Amino acid sequence: MYYVIKKQTDQPLVCFIGFMVPKYIASKNSDNVIFEFTRDGKVQRKWVKKEEIVLLTEDKDFFVKTMEQFKSVQETQQKLVDEARNQLDATVEAFTEAINSEINEFNEIRNSSDIPCILKGL
Repeated sequence: MYYVIKKQTDQPLVCFIGFMVPKYIASKNSDNVIFEFTRDGKVQRKWVKKEEIVLLTEDKDFFVKTMEQFKSVQETQQKLVDEARNQLDATVEAFTEAINSEINEFNEIRNSSDIPCILKGL
């Protein structure tokens, strides 16, 4: 069995995936590695660019150790992202409350004579 860690380039918060395959096909003349596996009794092939492959090994222990290291870094970074999102959400909420308060205060004085608003006459 072969163990693979692949970079995920299309999802910003999921930077890598790990999987195992029974067979791969690679060539020095190709920029891709073909991973072959069986799903529902059918042989399937998945082409992956060599530059997206972080690790291809037969050493399961090394694969697991590396995945754990990557997952640990990912968890730490995910916590920072979550904290930043919470701060952003709080800031957006404060912004919305402040601007809505300002608009409501203006609406209270909009009909006064010193505010040039066409809607007063409609």
